[in-house]
Amino acid sequence: MYYMSNQQRQLLSKIATNNGHGENSPYFDGWKAYDSDPYHHIENPTGVIQMGLAENQLSFDIIEEWLLKNPKASICTMEGMSKFRDTAIYQDYHGLTQFRNAVAKFMGKLRGDRVVFDPNRIVMGATGAHELVTFCLADPGDAFLVPTPYYPGFDRDLTWRTGVKLLPVICESSNDFKITRKALEAAYEKAQEEKTRVKGLLITNPSNPLGTVLDLETLKSIATFVNEKNIHLISDEIYSGTVFGSPGFISVSEIIEEMECNRDLIHIVYSLSKDMGFPGFRVGIVYSYNDDVVHVGRDMSSFGLVSTQTQHLIASMLSDDEFVENFISKNSEKLSKRYENFTSGLYEAGIRCLESNAGLFFWMDLRRLLKEPTPEAEMALWQLIIHEVKLNVSPGSSFHCSEPGWFRVCFANMDDETMEVALERIRSFVRKDLSAKRQRWQDNLKVRLSFRRLDDPHMMSPHSPIPQSPLFWART
Repeated sequence: MYYMSNQQRQLLSKIATNNGHGENSPYFDGWKAYDSDPYHHIENPTGVIQMGLAENQLSFDIIEEWLLKNPKASICTMEGMSKFRDTAIYQDYHGLTQFRNAVAKFMGKLRGDRVVFDPNRIVMGATGAHELVTFCLADPGDAFLVPTPYYPGFDRDLTWRTGVKLLPVICESSNDFKITRKALEAAYEKAQEEKTRVKGLLITNPSNPLGTVLDLETLKSIATFVNEKNIHLISDEIYSGTVFGSPGFISVSEIIEEMECNRDLIHIVYSLSKDMGFPGFRVGIVYSYNDDVVHVGRDMSSFGLVSTQTQHLIASMLSDDEFVENFISKNSEKLSKRYENFTSGLYEAGIRCLESNAGLFFWMDLRRLLKEPTPEAEMALWQLIIHEVKLNVSPGSSFHCSEPGWFRVCFANMDDETMEVALERIRSFVRKDLSAKRQRWQDNLKVRLSFRRLDDPHMMSPHSPIPQSPLFWART
């Protein structure tokens, strides 16, 4: 971690020196461990395998094939050079019309065309989409409720520069971490007792890190809750295109079509970073049903616009209906296959995971490997996995999980060979752990038996004149 002296701190602002980025989290420490010793099947076969980064690299072949067939989509090719000048000059903050049209249409496709999105409600936010909508909805000191476990980056993205707080809504493994009305009310009431003004509820659907989707009844319950409290609902749906099994994905945009709801309270955050594997393109958007948020958000978006070159490429790609249909279908198949291969391999090793059907990760249950059910024991196990097993998996505590022993494992950012190496490392680790536990159990059993011999009056010395046979005691 970068160290800053007190003298250096005095020269900078409070925001610059308040550690709000969250780099001291084990979530980011795992990345650093990988960066210092990255696995390579030839150059560094004993290095750390990166399983803490939610990237979708499984479908790059589909995209690369399209790029080769459509060189005009890029202004950096001979075929696309004619668009260079128009792309290079200043553009409106609204974004290219063809870009907004293409993204709106793509969002509809991911929801089975059950919803039509208005391109005029799309606000570009790049990486800062969450921060942008936070600036629009809340003041410093205000708070958003967030069901746990939740993405560690929210602590940075929503709070660092805005001064807004995140208050956990505690969800538990007993019901597969589902969001209940009881949990929402408890978190809201606690905020009221602490005199904290709650301005909204942030949900992630599909969930990061759980890899699950919210069902219809839960979504309706959430919509009813925010309406009754008159607070905003921010629905992070950046994994909506990663669903690979049943039940299907239901967007909050569908719920508000079915029930009475104040639409001014509803906002969706979306990105192409996960569904298409484009985190490097920095394409994020806010889709709000609130006219004022759309207007103010566009004014604020000047600090984080998507480059026009990227807009041009994305617009061309997502306007190709044949490509979009093929990508959605094939991407789902690839994710499903990788998920099944990985989780079945873990199951053979005696490790269970929360059943899921979306995302680029799964929620692995290692509670039985903890020495005791405490956050400290979880961190000790995580250190062992990082430094000895050489796998960067993310501990549940970094996701604010209330139960120690859960870990997020990313499965779509590696090839099949690396996955097999990772699985073998996990199997070997579990075998060693179980063997050590059996040995400790046997040692403890021997100790208990030895004490029992000393305490039992019937267990006499072999030199005792009193017979030790149970038959003797039966006769007397």
